[in-house]
Amino acid sequence: MFVNQKLLAANPFFDAYLQSDTLGKLIFIALFLLSICSWVILLHKLWQTGIAKKSASRFREAFHLQKVNPLSLDCESLNKQQKLNPYLDLYQVMKKQTMEILSKNRHFGLVHADGAQKGSAYLSSDDIDFVASHLMTSIATQTKDLEKNLYILSTTVSLAPFLGLLGTVWGILTTFSEMQSSAAGGGGQQMVLGGLSLALATTVLGLIDAIPALIGYSYLKNAIRDFGTEMEKFANDILTSVELQYRKVNLN
Repeated sequence: MFVNQKLLAANPFFDAYLQSDTLGKLIFIALFLLSICSWVILLHKLWQTGIAKKSASRFREAFHLQKVNPLSLDCESLNKQQKLNPYLDLYQVMKKQTMEILSKNRHFGLVHADGAQKGSAYLSSDDIDFVASHLMTSIATQTKDLEKNLYILSTTVSLAPFLGLLGTVWGILTTFSEMQSSAAGGGGQQMVLGGLSLALATTVLGLIDAIPALIGYSYLKNAIRDFGTEMEKFANDILTSVELQYRKVNLN
């Protein structure tokens, strides 16, 4: 117990926290909480993005094995195996919309502008565009889910240095105040050192919070943007497979 207290006392940040006043302690606590929040979000998003990429890669391989019959994959069994898979969600949207359109075309016997006959189980160009619009909407939803709470990292990048600067200014202000009191005959040397410690420690903590948040935010934004491009390519791939399988061929 004595050793732990000695180690804490040797820590400059802990020592600066103990010597600071109420506002200084609040700044330390705010920086500490901001650091915890940013690291939790950063690690969670890194894990979420990594899992999404790995599961998407596995599903892409599974789809290419069944590419000749693009609507044959069992979504229910895949859902049980892969809880976080944007590619699976895209496939489910495509399969659901395609099956509904094919069922309606069979049932109502619609005549399309591109020459599809009544009662045929084919997709017109309008049907393909309809499915494509749903896929684009799903991609936007998946991207938004991956970017959820990233604003905490960008907020940390902006807020942490300002909190550190606030601690710096407040520490210097209290230092000058105590120096003035000391010159008038008071003995405020300990408070002077405490103000300087607060000024330096909060600046360092603000940078320690902001730098990892900035690196993580930039990496995640680029990674999610690249993954969004990959989702668009996969959506075009599955849509092309469906179009080749079910679009009416005009032989005239």
